[in-house]
Amino acid sequence: MIRVTNTSRNTTFNAEVVYRAVCTTLKAHDAEPCEVSVLLTDDIDMRQLNSDYRGIEASTDVLAFSMREGEDGDVNPSLLGDIVVSVETAARQASTKEGLSGVHGNLETEIALLTVHGMLHLLGYDHQTPEEAKIMFEKQEDIFRLL
Repeated sequence: MIRVTNTSRNTTFNAEVVYRAVCTTLKAHDAEPCEVSVLLTDDIDMRQLNSDYRGIEASTDVLAFSMREGEDGDVNPSLLGDIVVSVETAARQASTKEGLSGVHGNLETEIALLTVHGMLHLLGYDHQTPEEAKIMFEKQEDIFRLL
């Protein structure tokens, strides 16, 4: 099950891109059926989440909260996790080509790529080292091309 909630003030994009990004990422990994929640929010809420969970007093573009990690990670194996995307940050990045997609002015494209990025984190990928980053960003590009 995929649940998308939009609490941002921006409703000018088609949230279906989020569903497609989640489904395409899961299919590319032959993942078992699972539950994923995606929250589309604004910079104020994202800043609070980033502060609460990462100790960083700033907004960010995407956060991923895996439900399969840690000591309780095996409690509900069908629950993959939650992704939070700041629509405000995504719009800003898309308008300046600073975003992951590098596509100027396309909010839907930026949100789709941020969703794929978050999904890869939920599936266990990271980019803390150059080797990890190479693997993760190659996967991200491969999935993005499928979209």
